[in-house]
Amino acid sequence: MTTTGFVWHERLMWHANGPAFGTHQVSGDFEPGVHVENAETKRKLKNLLDAYNVTPQLQPIEFGEATDDDLLRFHTPEYIARVRELSGARGGDAGEYAPVGRGSNEIARLGVGGTSAAIAAVARRQVDNAYALVRPPGHHAERDRGRGFCIFANIAVGVMNAIDAGLVERVAVVDWDVHHGNGTQQAFYDRADVLTISLHQDMLYPVDVGRVDEYGEGSGVGCNINVPLPAGSGGGAYLAAFDQVVVPALEAFAPDMIVVGCGFDASYFDPLAHMLLLADHYRQFTRRIIDVADRLCEGRVMMNHEGGYSDFYVPLCGVAVIEELSGVTSGVRDPYAGTATVANQALAPHQQEHIDGAVAGPLASLLAHR
Repeated sequence: MTTTGFVWHERLMWHANGPAFGTHQVSGDFEPGVHVENAETKRKLKNLLDAYNVTPQLQPIEFGEATDDDLLRFHTPEYIARVRELSGARGGDAGEYAPVGRGSNEIARLGVGGTSAAIAAVARRQVDNAYALVRPPGHHAERDRGRGFCIFANIAVGVMNAIDAGLVERVAVVDWDVHHGNGTQQAFYDRADVLTISLHQDMLYPVDVGRVDEYGEGSGVGCNINVPLPAGSGGGAYLAAFDQVVVPALEAFAPDMIVVGCGFDASYFDPLAHMLLLADHYRQFTRRIIDVADRLCEGRVMMNHEGGYSDFYVPLCGVAVIEELSGVTSGVRDPYAGTATVANQALAPHQQEHIDGAVAGPLASLLAHR
C-alpha cells in the first residue's frame, strides 16, 4: 500500500492579503472585497478530504518554520529583512502583487518549512510520496522580491535544502500552475542538477518571462523548459504537452525525485486564467508523473500546492490528485466531469504548434546536452 505524506497546518491559512478589488489592494476607488488569493480554496480542499475520510489515510509530516539559513539558500539578506520588517509593522508590499500582512513572515516561513519537510520525507523514504497543502504560494517569489501573491520560494528553497543536505543529487520540477514559474526558473537557471519545466498560459503572468526560447544559461543550458500554451487550451493540449515534452524530458534528465508545482488555476472555472482543465485532467497528469517516477526514481514524487482561485472547484481538483497519489478512493464525484467531452477539449492545430516549438527548442536543447 502506498504511504502518502501530507503537510497541513491551520496557521498557514492565516496569512492575510487584506481587503482588495480582485488582485488589487483597495485605495478608496472601489468597494473592498476579499482578495482573490485567500484561504478558502485550500481550507475547503482540506475540509473535503476530512469529510470523505481521506485525511486519516494520509501520513502527517511534522514541520516548522524555515530558518534564515534556509531562506538564504536563495533569497537575499536584504529581502529577508524587508519581509520581517513589513510583517512586524503594519504590513506592506514585498513586491509586485505580493502583500505582506501582520505575521505573514512567520506564516510564509512555515510554508517553506512544510515544503522542505515533505521533500525530505520523500527523499528519505519515510513516505512513498507527499502532498504539501501550504500557503502562501511560492513559485513567483524571486531572489530579492515577492511577486504574484508569493513571498518566499517554497519549492526552490526546499529543493536546495535537500540537495545541500545530500538527500538527492538531481531533481526535476514540473510546474503546471497556469502562471509561469518564474521564481523557480530563476533559482535554477544556471544549474545542471535541477531540471525546471513550466506549462503555463502564454504571456499571462508574468508577461516578461516564460518564453519557449529560455533554455537556461552556463552549466544550466538545456535544463529549463517552458511550454507556453495558448489561451483556451484544454485536456487535449495539456496531455499532448505531457506526452511530447514533459515525459521525454524527465526520461532524458533521469532525476532522483520529481517535485510538482501543483496549481489548479488552469481549471475551467478559475477567475484568473483562460484554460479549460477539469479535475480528471489533473488526475491524468498525476498518473503520468507517477508512472515516470516509478521508472526513474523509485516513485519519489512530491506535490506542492501553488495557485488556484475557484473556491468550489479547486477542492475537486486537489482530491483527484491526492487520490491518484495515495490510491485512496474517496467517493467524491465531479458534477462538471461531462465538460471533458465538449469539442474545445480536443487538441487544436494552433495548440500543437506551441507544443512543436517546445519540442524543437528547449527539449531539443536538453537532449543535446545529455
